[in-house]
Amino acid sequence: MSNPPDQVPPRHLPLLKGRSGRPMPRVGAAQSDAVPRMENVRITAPDLARQIALEKTRCRLVIAAGCFTVLFSAVLAKLALATIIMPVLPHRMAHEVTEIVANAPPAPIEATLPGQRAMITDRNGQPMAISISTVSLFADPRQIADPDDAARKLAHVLPRLDVAETVDRLKRDKKFIYLAREITPREEKAVNDLGIPGVDFRPTQHREYPLGRTAAQVLGGVDVDESGFAGVEKYFDERLRTDPEPLRLSIDLHVQAAVREELMNAMRTFEAIGGCGIVMDVHTGEVLAMVSLPDYDANLVRTAPGDDRFNRAVEGRYEPGSTFKLQTASMALDSGLVHIWDQFDASRNISVGRFTISDFEGKHRWLYLPEVLAYSSNLGAAHIALTVGAERQQAWLRNMGMFDRIGIELPEANRPIIQPAARWKELVTMTVGFGHGISVTPLHVVRGTAAVANGGLLPRPTILALDPGQEPETVRVMRPSTSDIMRRLMRLVVTDGFGKSAEVPGYYPGGKTGTAEKVTAHGGYKKHSNVAAFMSVFPMNAPRYAVYMMLDEPHGNKGTHGYSTAGWVVAPAAGKVIARIAPMLGMLPDLVDMPAINQALAIPLQPNRPSGVTARGPAPAVTAARSLTTSKPAVSQNRPALTVPPTVLPPAVTQPSSDRRQDARLQPNLAASPVMTVSTVASVVAR
Repeated sequence: MSNPPDQVPPRHLPLLKGRSGRPMPRVGAAQSDAVPRMENVRITAPDLARQIALEKTRCRLVIAAGCFTVLFSAVLAKLALATIIMPVLPHRMAHEVTEIVANAPPAPIEATLPGQRAMITDRNGQPMAISISTVSLFADPRQIADPDDAARKLAHVLPRLDVAETVDRLKRDKKFIYLAREITPREEKAVNDLGIPGVDFRPTQHREYPLGRTAAQVLGGVDVDESGFAGVEKYFDERLRTDPEPLRLSIDLHVQAAVREELMNAMRTFEAIGGCGIVMDVHTGEVLAMVSLPDYDANLVRTAPGDDRFNRAVEGRYEPGSTFKLQTASMALDSGLVHIWDQFDASRNISVGRFTISDFEGKHRWLYLPEVLAYSSNLGAAHIALTVGAERQQAWLRNMGMFDRIGIELPEANRPIIQPAARWKELVTMTVGFGHGISVTPLHVVRGTAAVANGGLLPRPTILALDPGQEPETVRVMRPSTSDIMRRLMRLVVTDGFGKSAEVPGYYPGGKTGTAEKVTAHGGYKKHSNVAAFMSVFPMNAPRYAVYMMLDEPHGNKGTHGYSTAGWVVAPAAGKVIARIAPMLGMLPDLVDMPAINQALAIPLQPNRPSGVTARGPAPAVTAARSLTTSKPAVSQNRPALTVPPTVLPPAVTQPSSDRRQDARLQPNLAASPVMTVSTVASVVAR
């Protein structure tokens, strides 16, 4: 019996080899005469497929790992290039960012259809008001056979129609009457399906404000006939009707939203009845934000309450309080009658008749001019105003535009309330010196402060964006050297005075707090009802923007220790606004050059008097310095002549008033705004 022949393994199955790689001998044979024999191991098809799949997975993982290695290597190389090998200089980066923002083209705007009211956009081309084509329902009563039946059918389709009123209209002896305006396409089809003779449609337009409450008082509104009756819609009504090109406002919607949000938060925190916020370019006069709270949905302007439609920025007239001390100091310095090393008596109150002027938490000593602003001394400001005199004070305020409407393109812009020239005596001169006895709009304060900070040029505020290359309207009202000193004094208020909570590292803001009691309708003051405002400009080394924040009747809380003055309730909100809007405007905080900028803006609270120069102070001329009746002090020969000549004012329409104002004492350890880690936007201005 012979052994069966060895079966040849399939070619697709691999041969099994020994550990040394040689063929294995047959089992049981002697080593010497063993015949090598190949042993075969069978691998099934599923096992082979599994091995192939594992091999593919391994290849894919290797490829993926290689890709991630290349990616992270590129990132590391880029970081090394940007931070170690070729770091971008902060000044260069800030310049590039500013240039990109300035040269960015406005977003494309769709053309207005013929016959439509022109679109209104912000400075970046974002739509703020658009017109949508719609239809209105009208009827010819002479063609209506059964007015009662027609009215019932129409009311079934248009539930907002009053049946009795519609019947009355359809019975009139007229050729044309409106039944409903701005009906929807679905309503139009339903009415058309009724087939009522004498009822037809007329193409009309509906004005839509896609942003609702944003800049509602600025935009105003239109009536059912698309005629403007408030705000920009009224002022530019003819332009919007005849010119299809979009009307480009100076408003920046991003800045507007930031100001509104911070103002709303402050209102809620301190339970104020209203508020106002303004951001303006100090060089061009362009208003980038104008917020008045409470506000309303611009689409519902016809039914909005009157208080919501009231634009506090240009309609509201308030005593500016201590924010006006910037005007008093500028006037005195520019006249040459006062220097920063002069001292003024704040050691005792001033009594004139039944009126008494005092300081809130005063120092009870003679104060240098920088201290008068930093500590917001009413007594010091009153003495400064008397030093300059009533006539020069009136001339200065007139040149600053404080006696006229502001001139912005808003029909609601109000005229200030001033004292008649015949009553502008010693008492009025003193009270106006610290912001009482005169009522102006917040935009008046912003405009005047812009001139103080920008080198002495008074801009004309505008709600329209200037075209590239267009020169702004400005008038010189003070010397550049006066403006340079005032910038340092405004910065001093934030670093060492009552405006510390408005500090924003890297942006070097300056400003002035102001708290004034509200005036009643009969000319008196409402006790414990204040208007708290903070007027700021940033950056003070190269001023660009003015920020004004105001709260109407704020209430103190535990966080402010019961104080409701500007330094506690408004200055922090102004700082938050500056920190938010500056990057939006292409400005980056300068932390690298902070020592040099602080040195350039530094001014001591008690400046040294130059040798050989006469200075006002407690000695040796105490009697002359404390005199309350000297309105025309002698001018020393080493001081320049006046730049504002005396002038006589026409009579005004209000009663004189005087009272004390209150300002805030800031907590020394108030936290400053968070430090930003990006670079500079402005170079240091040489002293």
